[in-house]
Amino acid sequence: MNEDWRHGGFGLYLHWPFCASKCPYCDFNSHVAAHIDQSRWKAAYLSEIDRLAEETGPRVLNTVFLGGGTPSLMDPELVDAILGRIRARWPVANDLEVTLEANPGSVEAGRFRAYAQAGVNRVSLGIQALNDEDLRRLGRLHSASEARGAFEIARSAFARVSFDLIYARQYQDLAAWEQELREAALMAVDHLSVYQLTIEEGTAFGARHAAGGLKGLPDDELSADMYLKTNELLEELGMPAYEISNHARPGAESRHNLIYWRYGDYGGIGPGAHGRLTIDGTRYGTDTPLQPDRWLNQVETTGSGERSRQPIPDLDQAGEYLMMGLRLIEGIDMDRFARLSGQPLSGSKIDRLVDLGMVEVEGSRLRATRSGRPVLNALIRELLP
Repeated sequence: MNEDWRHGGFGLYLHWPFCASKCPYCDFNSHVAAHIDQSRWKAAYLSEIDRLAEETGPRVLNTVFLGGGTPSLMDPELVDAILGRIRARWPVANDLEVTLEANPGSVEAGRFRAYAQAGVNRVSLGIQALNDEDLRRLGRLHSASEARGAFEIARSAFARVSFDLIYARQYQDLAAWEQELREAALMAVDHLSVYQLTIEEGTAFGARHAAGGLKGLPDDELSADMYLKTNELLEELGMPAYEISNHARPGAESRHNLIYWRYGDYGGIGPGAHGRLTIDGTRYGTDTPLQPDRWLNQVETTGSGERSRQPIPDLDQAGEYLMMGLRLIEGIDMDRFARLSGQPLSGSKIDRLVDLGMVEVEGSRLRATRSGRPVLNALIRELLP
């Protein structure tokens, strides 16, 4: 019986696909809708929770993540119903982590208190920048002062608060980024997700960039300097990286995201949600329709929101574990990789990467070094069988 998922744990991801507006850099599955029938969505989510619980059986649930979109646009009653059904269907860990993503413009003190009463105990705020000019360029609806106010509201309602920042923005220099990072750390935050601005095809920024209209983007060298400064400064300030883009005070790591990176199991509910589920010893990859209406109608008519479910071959599981696990500062367990793939990683390739200073080995653990992390994709291509 394949119980490999137990190394990572078991979580549940629910996708709320709606936003107040579409950010020009965003390539997530998010949609703007004039009217949302939250009672229909509630029935669909509860139906999917019941279906997954029947399939997985009574395994302990470690985390729940309400992502989007902008889940802080959900009625608190809807969140309460979802979390109540989850607790009724699975035994939950004593330290169950329940995260809700929020945009600063949608933060209200009363609504946040209601989410906390429903069982949300961690919030992730999409702040992205701490000055108005950059927020405007990023197409964000909130101001820097609203972001700070939302953070204070979140801090008063929840024990754990994270927020996102984007760097390598237009006309941004290294000194300004360092100042912004220091302010972020001083806000008594315990978790920061820090992402480089990437220009994706199919986004408003992608079209603008292709037309030569996206001015002032930093070159690769400055972007790399910003990445290095992020790691050095946040480590100095007591928030070391535990994953390529994520920093936390010790003990404040996102336990839900650790399930992904440690290659555990997770159910994916909602439009565009992916899952990895081990059922009767076989690990499956699941996905769902992207369009909200299509997903909703499918749940109502067929009793399942899944678009496909495919068994993942052993070698592919090993490759996914390598790709996810090397993102973590702790790295991967090479013995676990060998069990998944049926063959060990190449010793000669590892030795060469050690000589280059790109990876390090300690016992059975393989980690990317600080020099190796910026070129992680190249390391993974080199190591994959």
